[in-house]
Amino acid sequence: MDPGIGVVSAATVLLFVMDPFGNVPLVLTLLKGVKPERRRRVIVRELLLALTVLLTFLFLGQAILDLLGLQRESVTIAGGIVLGIIALRLIFPSEEGLMGHQPDGEPFLVPLAVPLIVGPSAMATVILMTSTDPTAMGRWLAAVLVAWGVTAAVLLSAPTLYRILRDRGLRAIARLMGMLLIMIAVQMVLNGLTGAF
Repeated sequence: MDPGIGVVSAATVLLFVMDPFGNVPLVLTLLKGVKPERRRRVIVRELLLALTVLLTFLFLGQAILDLLGLQRESVTIAGGIVLGIIALRLIFPSEEGLMGHQPDGEPFLVPLAVPLIVGPSAMATVILMTSTDPTAMGRWLAAVLVAWGVTAAVLLSAPTLYRILRDRGLRAIARLMGMLLIMIAVQMVLNGLTGAF
């Protein structure tokens, strides 16, 4: 990720990685067994847990890299590979969905907050942000909050979006985001390889 990247650009990349529109049908499926009056509360709780995870990786990302002895380039390449896999699943979805079969019931942290809202690629992206320019924490924090805020707005309006777009519309948006995501993934791998060699 370019050190000179702005808040909007960083938030856009993170938003594509988090893929809120692609997650709408999955969120609705996961909450099918939850009482309708509790669904919004569960979504809010899971969004707050996801934000906590994002902020943890944002502020402790470099420490995690140092602890594991990882170079920035390895995180870039790994993040690109994970992004590519997610993008392919968005473009060519399986019958069981992006995360595979999930049991009914009320989710707690897994699988809604992690890895659905904040997956390995989102964690790698925020670590990458801080490792490219550790002095720009205010910019990265703003990007995380913007991306999370848009994600929250989309997921909280999931029932309304579903009524408007239906399955076909949501699938089309998910595939479009998958196409954009795979381009970002390829660029991340290229950036990592360029830095390594």
